[in-house]
Amino acid sequence: MRGLSTLWMRFRRNRGAVAGAVTLGLVVAAALVGPLLYPVDPFDMVGQPAQPPSASFLLGTDVAGRDILAGILNGARISLLIGVLASLAATVVGVAFGALAGYYGGWVDDVLMRVTEFFLTIPSFVLAVVVVAIFQPSVVTVTAAIAVVSWPSVARLARGEFIAQRGRDYVQGCRAIGMPDWEIILLQIMPNALPPVIVVSSLMVATAILTESGLSFLGLGDPNLVSWGYMIGVARTVLRTSWWMSAIPGAMILVTVLAINLVGEGLNDALNPKLRKR
Repeated sequence: MRGLSTLWMRFRRNRGAVAGAVTLGLVVAAALVGPLLYPVDPFDMVGQPAQPPSASFLLGTDVAGRDILAGILNGARISLLIGVLASLAATVVGVAFGALAGYYGGWVDDVLMRVTEFFLTIPSFVLAVVVVAIFQPSVVTVTAAIAVVSWPSVARLARGEFIAQRGRDYVQGCRAIGMPDWEIILLQIMPNALPPVIVVSSLMVATAILTESGLSFLGLGDPNLVSWGYMIGVARTVLRTSWWMSAIPGAMILVTVLAINLVGEGLNDALNPKLRKR
């Protein structure tokens, strides 16, 4: 508890990070509670097409007469869900690869890092498009595709942290008393190697949201669900005449990604206080 209190005190010194956390909290609240307070199906045609914001429709309607506010609230769930799940999956896979490569070194490091470098040589968004195009677009395939292109950076970071830790005295002491490798990796080194990984994972959520938006814009999102990228893709044909259709979901993506990046910066300052003094 004391560690969490210290972490919070360091975090709140960064006003931008606090503002980002508040903004992100509002976005999450809108995603969780919004559809319950505004129970309108985002696929229902409730008005005339391309109506500007008014008292009847606070954010207007899209090209098919669907309520944009309902789309924003329901789309927040999908965008955040895919962003968080993809980041978690990429973190788990990346940490596993990096931990094994960094701890054992030798041929294990060579094999795992060659696999990692193979994925790094392929443009991430192109690989995500290929993965989603091969399989039927859905939340699962989009999440998996984003995780596939995101884990290599986590693996390289985790590997570096494990290499820095494996020669420390406490690790040598654990080996001397006969502690098994899995226990050293999970219980001894992992807690010391995780702080920078946590920061990168938090920032990865923002990248995942942007990638999902790009895929949905291209029509590679789940056709049965509304996301912010899907809404922008629908509105691209009337961008000049009905700018609000794409501007509103675009603004939501901008605000959410900016908030996540500010929170990530605050976590970096809190978990690595030495960096702030440089």
